[in-house]
Amino acid sequence: MDKNTLLAFFLIALVLLFTPKYMELFSPQKPPTENKSNDLTNENQTDSLPTIGDRSSFSSELTELKGFLPLNKKDYEETISKIETDLYTAEISSYNGGSIQTFLLKDFLNPDSLQVNTIARNKKSNLKIEIQDLNGDQIELDKNWVLIKEPNRLGLSSDNSLEYSFEVFPNKSIRKSFTFFPNSYTVGIEFDFSEVKDFIYRDVRFSWSGGLATTEKDSIDDKTYFKAVVYQGEELEDFKVKEGQRESKKLIGSTDWGAIRTKYFISALIPNTPETIRFVELFGEHKNQEEYSLSFVFDCFQETSFTLYLGPLEYERVKDLGVDLDEIMDFGWSFIRPISKAVLFSLKRMHDYIPNYGVVLIIFSVLVKVLVFPLTRKSYQSTSAMQEIQPEVNKLRDKYKNNPQKLNQATMQLYKTKGVNPLGGCLPMLLQMPLLFALFQVFRTTIELRNEPFIWWIKDLSSPDVIVNLPFTIPLYGSHIAFLPILMALSTYAQQKMMSGSIQQPQQKMMQNFMLVFFFLIFNNFPSGLNLYYTLFNILTIAQQKLLPSKPKTQ
Repeated sequence: MDKNTLLAFFLIALVLLFTPKYMELFSPQKPPTENKSNDLTNENQTDSLPTIGDRSSFSSELTELKGFLPLNKKDYEETISKIETDLYTAEISSYNGGSIQTFLLKDFLNPDSLQVNTIARNKKSNLKIEIQDLNGDQIELDKNWVLIKEPNRLGLSSDNSLEYSFEVFPNKSIRKSFTFFPNSYTVGIEFDFSEVKDFIYRDVRFSWSGGLATTEKDSIDDKTYFKAVVYQGEELEDFKVKEGQRESKKLIGSTDWGAIRTKYFISALIPNTPETIRFVELFGEHKNQEEYSLSFVFDCFQETSFTLYLGPLEYERVKDLGVDLDEIMDFGWSFIRPISKAVLFSLKRMHDYIPNYGVVLIIFSVLVKVLVFPLTRKSYQSTSAMQEIQPEVNKLRDKYKNNPQKLNQATMQLYKTKGVNPLGGCLPMLLQMPLLFALFQVFRTTIELRNEPFIWWIKDLSSPDVIVNLPFTIPLYGSHIAFLPILMALSTYAQQKMMSGSIQQPQQKMMQNFMLVFFFLIFNNFPSGLNLYYTLFNILTIAQQKLLPSKPKTQ
């Protein structure tokens, strides 16, 4: 082995010996991450990113990772913006790019006489955005964003927008803006993902979380209306969670709107382009209280914006939105709904000229009585005719007491001969039943009658006129005594007594008395406005019976 060969082996040995040391000096290894995988978004790696001013030199290396690393930035200082219109006063936090902290409705009061706040307590984020990076990892946006624009002054004179920005990647931000309107409960919400859409997963989740606050004195009655609703393909999809349960529901496809409601108030998110919605998810939890959340998932590659309606379930306001949001209002069965809407329209138009809804109801009762007067007169004549032929009916009963079929034939022939309709006395009541159902729905569920007083002890026509609270609960009757149902029951009994005379059989009288007691029990929990109308209608009917001639036209 010559000198050159020995020198070569010596040099190779030196290279092998010193290569590891050289690599440690000039290309140091990353410290261990304590059982964490090579997650590009873990805390150790994001903390090692250069400051914003130095990031441009690292763009090529970050791009090679199929997208930028999300910034693990500390919170900015929270800012609260106050927005005031003729209808409400709102406080908007910079948390998550604009979360409504309070939303006080100027025209509606709580039982404690304070303005209604539709936002549930301790709900930090209710207009939440969620996105993922290209690795499928959640990007944290639950921080205070930067306020970059807000209205110049209260009242929204000229500049009525509020805008936030959040830097997700180096020099790459998303924006979220709100547009307010002076005489509306609607708020426009827009997003700008143009700078980041190439570095995030295309599906974006936008949610209303935290439900709504209960606002009524009778919170149990209020919560019976709590639910989430989605409107797809001209069909309503209701979602109400059972007590003690936690449930969710997913609805795929184009969505016109989604909403969370209480008895009188609603939070509705309305996509301005429903076809961009991929799916909607509903979440409900019923433990100490009933709470709902609503999430829209849409494609950030397509321009998507929303309209938020946060306010009262006033029929004309929600209908004027033009997206069938009024379908969420409970006007009864399909054949009752047109009558309910006509009743509400009539009462509101009358209220434009008569400030007291109790007086409106009195006039409305008189108008309805005039409207059904021809039927009522026919009913009286039919009842009187039945009384005239009752002796002959009794003779037929004695004659054919052992032959029911023959008795029915003979009785019907007698009715035909005398020109009497045995159902004539029931016709006016049957025709009034749809109106009664409609009035029940209007007084029980529409906000126009909420907290509307009449006189004396009747402080709210949409709730029972309680005069005594009981220390116990009676089945069907409830835990209170209301006065108007007592008057209603007495007037109904007097009316029935006058109309029935002596023509009823014992079984009929027993059934009539049973129904009277049943109605008295259930009407105790009905709105005082409905009891007022029904009592007035009975009194007017009794007056008609006294004043109108009721001679039958018999042959």
